[in-house]
Amino acid sequence: MKEKNVEQITDMDVDFGQWFTDVVVRAELIAYSGAKGFFILRPYGYAIWENMQNILDKRFKELGHENVSMPLLIPESLLQMEKDHVDGFAPECAWVTVGGSEELEERLCIRPTSEVLFCDHWAQVVKSWRDLPLLYNQWCSVLRWEKSTRPFLRHREFLWQEGHTLHTTAEEALEETEQMLEVYAELYEDYLAMPVVKGRKTEREKFAGAERTYSVECMMHDKKALQSGTTHYFGDGFARAFNITYADKENKLSYPHQTSWGLSTRSIGGIIMTHGDNNGLSLPPRIAPIQAVIIPIATQKPGVLEKAEELNKRLKAANVRIKVDTSDRSPGWKFAEHEMKGIPLRIEIGPKDIENNQCVAARRDTGEKVSIPLNELETKVEELLEDIQKSLYNRAKENLINNTRPAKTLNEVKSIINEHGGFIEAMWCGSDACEVKMKEDAGVTSRCIPFEQKQVGDVCVVCKAPADTMVVWGVAY
Repeated sequence: MKEKNVEQITDMDVDFGQWFTDVVVRAELIAYSGAKGFFILRPYGYAIWENMQNILDKRFKELGHENVSMPLLIPESLLQMEKDHVDGFAPECAWVTVGGSEELEERLCIRPTSEVLFCDHWAQVVKSWRDLPLLYNQWCSVLRWEKSTRPFLRHREFLWQEGHTLHTTAEEALEETEQMLEVYAELYEDYLAMPVVKGRKTEREKFAGAERTYSVECMMHDKKALQSGTTHYFGDGFARAFNITYADKENKLSYPHQTSWGLSTRSIGGIIMTHGDNNGLSLPPRIAPIQAVIIPIATQKPGVLEKAEELNKRLKAANVRIKVDTSDRSPGWKFAEHEMKGIPLRIEIGPKDIENNQCVAARRDTGEKVSIPLNELETKVEELLEDIQKSLYNRAKENLINNTRPAKTLNEVKSIINEHGGFIEAMWCGSDACEVKMKEDAGVTSRCIPFEQKQVGDVCVVCKAPADTMVVWGVAY
């Protein structure tokens, strides 16, 4: 009886949301837990996060940041100390009211983010200008009581990193905020093969308690936006609320300036929705847990398994993340399974290949097969992986460029969104009312005020008042 191939997934053009859910489950990235809105990150999904974590952690440390660990729980009185911040997070807070069998005197919030914990600590330890800057980062999970949840995109509990820094001057803090945005942009473009739009958030969209928020925005395959990393400049607002002071060089008491910045496992959802296809996941080689898989063909024939193991050792020595699939499944099943899991390169080796002193490499991104002489194995595999990385980035960049359109009127915005989707570049007068009208009438939100400004027109797309600010608008996850 012929073995059944890997279970099919929903066509992405038929139902993109169901396709996404099918992929995260079938590629063994995530499993559902017994608690609604809480997901299990399976080993393969966690391995992608570990690779991202290693890249970012190394970069953070190169820039002078140190890792710390803050408590999970925040006393309610502490959370109340910064009004805008607590108001922004109040709907998402989950509370602990009982410890053991006793009701707590003060309820404790399970951290939705950790600004107030850092501030409370800094108020105790910062004394002098010599103590600054403080450049901290924390790898942890946070909890936000989301009403509607989706794998990777919106969990009640999710993994992330949150950087928190304290500086003597506004200029230094702003430089930190912009520098860390560049770090996120580098991760996305250089490793995740996802082109970004960098910019500043509007007042309406900025982080609760921040003076400025910056973000990197990415376009998914279905032309929706994904906010993919944010950095925040707080000024001295939190310092004043928490009475964080230090003696400056003139021995005068001053308030330090603060930043925070964060990136989460939501990024993995972005990788899936940017590069995936109807065969499943497609991972950029630089972030893939397994960069290449060796499939021995006709394993019952003498020498095949031994040759596969030889190739495995050679590629491992060349620092390729490699595995050999020696399971008893059919080659066709293995091909489909490893395509589903997005492994960038498949290497086939069988009796005829051994006879011809070659192997066959199949690319996940294009399906193209090439023969590789065994004496050129390491070099050719490295070249192929690098070309796959570039190919995925270029494909995503083309999607971004082709689906970003200018609009000068609200009717044009609605027409573009209804017919094409994607990003819209349109001028904005800066008023909250016009931003709200864009959402109510066209269903789009401001993604960011991009650093690279274009003069799409000279009047606001909504009210026709003079405007010199171009905003990127879109429908977001």
